[in-house]
Amino acid sequence: MSKAKKHKKSLFSKVIILLSIFIIAILAYTAYSYYNKIFRPNTNININDEYIYIPTGSTFEDVIEILKKEQLLKDISSFEWLAEIKNYKTNIKPGRYRIKKGMNNNEIINLLRSGKQEPVKLIIRGYRNYQYLAGNVARKIEADSASIANLFNDDMTAQKYGFNAQTFITIVIPNTYEFYWNTSAEQFIERMAKEYKKFWTEERISKANNIGLSQSQVSILASIVQCETNKIEEMPDIAGVYINRLKKGMLLQADPTVIFAIGDFTIQRVTKKHLEYDSPYNTYIYPGLPPGPICIPYSHSIDAVLSFRKHNYLYFCAKDDFSGYHVFAQTHNEHLINARKYQQALNKLNIKP
Repeated sequence: MSKAKKHKKSLFSKVIILLSIFIIAILAYTAYSYYNKIFRPNTNININDEYIYIPTGSTFEDVIEILKKEQLLKDISSFEWLAEIKNYKTNIKPGRYRIKKGMNNNEIINLLRSGKQEPVKLIIRGYRNYQYLAGNVARKIEADSASIANLFNDDMTAQKYGFNAQTFITIVIPNTYEFYWNTSAEQFIERMAKEYKKFWTEERISKANNIGLSQSQVSILASIVQCETNKIEEMPDIAGVYINRLKKGMLLQADPTVIFAIGDFTIQRVTKKHLEYDSPYNTYIYPGLPPGPICIPYSHSIDAVLSFRKHNYLYFCAKDDFSGYHVFAQTHNEHLINARKYQQALNKLNIKP
């Protein structure tokens, strides 16, 4: 083989080697680029995790706008690229998702596409009415307060669950619950109905029957007891007073029902003028229990009614030491003496109606 041929062959080999190296480098760079787009951490958060809220009915474009607004990702374009490859654009699932620090696009898209959202903790307290309840619940779930309030004020919805519009709120048992963020108003009511059935065990229903009250009536009375005292150990005594009154056909004459009827919860002293306010919730005018609860009673308040203390008291009055406890009486004369002491104590502190 001539020198020219050998040189030509050597040059060709070098070209092939260089070309191979170039192709390998291109492939390596491409692979590295794709690897970064898929597996390189893409979160832009300084703390351990953040949450993204995807509303019901959201499109992929909506999700992108949310991510941009919250500034959760370093590189939106790589997320969009992989989302199309993994078919996330047509698999948008609403909810509340936890984005952890250091997550890559593949992990984020798998999470959002799976629908495995983080539940929210919802604490339901003994709110005054369904409007307060709706406002507080709406702060934790997707359903707005108006949609929740409207359902509680809807006769047909109440009847569906065995209530009327006045008693429907008793379906709610205060407690700490876990909900998915994208819970609708209807789903919230349905969950409350399930919890209500769990709470009203055969034992509780039997106790209510023995008293001669329906479950709703027990809750109504429990709401009055709850507004009379925050001393749990005293609740069965107060419940006993009201049950004694009901049995004798006496007016309940519960001051909290008057305040509820008027709707002015700043009232510190109930006066004769207040007692004359005409409302079915005013138990100084109308006999028996009011048509609905005056707050959402806690489970311990309901149990206090179901396990009321048997005694002969027909009256009670706040103690003049402002301890929050009450003094009980069997006769009206005894009660007047106790009431006068409390009124004098109020006057000393210049607490006026």
